[in-house]
Amino acid sequence: MAESMIWWLLAGAFVAVELLTGTFYLLLLSLGPVAAAIAAHAGATATVQLVVAAVVGGGSVVAWRSYKLRTSRTDATATNHNVNLDVGETVHVDAWEPDGTSSVKYRGAQWRVSLLPGASPAPGIYSIVEVQGSRLVVRKL
Repeated sequence: MAESMIWWLLAGAFVAVELLTGTFYLLLLSLGPVAAAIAAHAGATATVQLVVAAVVGGGSVVAWRSYKLRTSRTDATATNHNVNLDVGETVHVDAWEPDGTSSVKYRGAQWRVSLLPGASPAPGIYSIVEVQGSRLVVRKL
């Protein structure tokens, strides 16, 4: 059996397993054997084919992961009213603790509240500008 055929079968196996598991990264890894098969068709040695498979397959995974990290906007959803319906709502803060936080009742539960950086704590009505986990970041109205 030709070396290129082995690489094509390996690429097909990656795709088949990806279809069963739904793991997008297996599709990226399958690019390695495809590149190695092309290198085998071009007459490259087995060592070069292995290096090509590793560099292309692994490189595509690393490139996709860095792209996803660069483009993920988890912070943007915390302040976007279209995504987080709490943004823009109001809460009443009775008193602030010395560390600049407070506890308020909002939507039937107790929430920790903190001020935007640079704001001075004073009792009153505040608008929610961001939700960070179970903490509301607010600004004075």
